[in-house]
Amino acid sequence: MSDSPTRILLADDHALVRRGVRLILDAENDLTVVAEADDGAEAVARAREHRPDLAVLDIAMPRLTGLQAARELSRTCPQTRILFLTMYDNEQYFFEALGAGASGYVLKSVADRDLVEACRATMRGEPFLYPGAVEALIRDHLDRAREGGAGSSRGLTDREEEILKLVAEGHTSQQIADLLVISPKTVERHRANLLQKLGLRDRLEMTRYAIRVGLIEP
Repeated sequence: MSDSPTRILLADDHALVRRGVRLILDAENDLTVVAEADDGAEAVARAREHRPDLAVLDIAMPRLTGLQAARELSRTCPQTRILFLTMYDNEQYFFEALGAGASGYVLKSVADRDLVEACRATMRGEPFLYPGAVEALIRDHLDRAREGGAGSSRGLTDREEEILKLVAEGHTSQQIADLLVISPKTVERHRANLLQKLGLRDRLEMTRYAIRVGLIEP
């Protein structure tokens, strides 16, 4: 590891959580928080601006989830390593985090104990997993070996998932178009495809679906 401290982007939609996490990280000589974000879209923008070594992301955030932001960062800022800090002790989120490019997964309940070591391990190129995740990985590997590999549970593209989340949060087609830098007509086409693909009738059903699969909080 180089002598200069690891530069960290911290993204969480609760200011109190960010403050607590920042205190933990900034107390270490080899770690420094250089930017904060309170939603996934802002996290992507801050990462492009500051080019941090490490992004510490929450999973449930407005506009873009941490998982969506991680996929975007993997594409646009490949030099930034990704660590999830989350309250979800949840195998589905854990596997999606790995699929989105994360190097580690830390539970908020033990952040004071695990977070600093997770940051250091990630920067050494080592994965950092909470204990239950290791068992989940082994179980998943055995299940996949038996089934011959399982496909994606939702079958949505990254773009469709982004639009589903924004529609469910109540954004208009114009607002979504502005945020994603696409035309309103393209947004409408994605909406129609989503309704058809998921067998849903309207925005209310899309919102219920988005809550059920964890894209937005109820």
